[in-house]
Amino acid sequence: MTSRIRHITFDSHNAYAQAQFWAELTGGRLSDEDAPGDPEALVEYEGGTPVLFVTVPEGKTIKNRVHLDVQPQDRTRDEEVERLIALGATLVNDMRRPDGRGWQTLADPEGNEFCVERSQKEIDNGPTG
Repeated sequence: MTSRIRHITFDSHNAYAQAQFWAELTGGRLSDEDAPGDPEALVEYEGGTPVLFVTVPEGKTIKNRVHLDVQPQDRTRDEEVERLIALGATLVNDMRRPDGRGWQTLADPEGNEFCVERSQKEIDNGPTG
C-alpha cells in the first residue's frame, strides 16, 4: 500500500494573503470555505494537488529545503517573472545562461523561494528560444 500527497503545505504569517498570491500565480482558486483572517487557506486545482497555507507565529529564517519550480504556460519565462514581480514576488537569484537556459529564483511575499523555468515553447525552440 502507498500514500499520496494530499496537500503541499506552507507556513505563513497571513495564510489568506499567501493563498491569494499563489492562486494568482498558478491559476488555482481559493477554497470557498476560506476567508480573510482564517488560520488556513487552500488553493485548489482541477485534477491537481492542492496547496495549503497555515498561519504560524514564527517567521521564515533560512532557505527553503524544498521549493516549487513553476513553468509558464502562455508566456515566456522572462514575461512570467515580470508578472510575478508585479504581483509581489521579489527576484532572489538569476540563473539564466547566455544560451537562454536556466531559471530565475523568486520569493513570494513572505520569502518562500520558488524557481521560474522556461516555458515548454521556449524549450522546444532550442537553447536560445
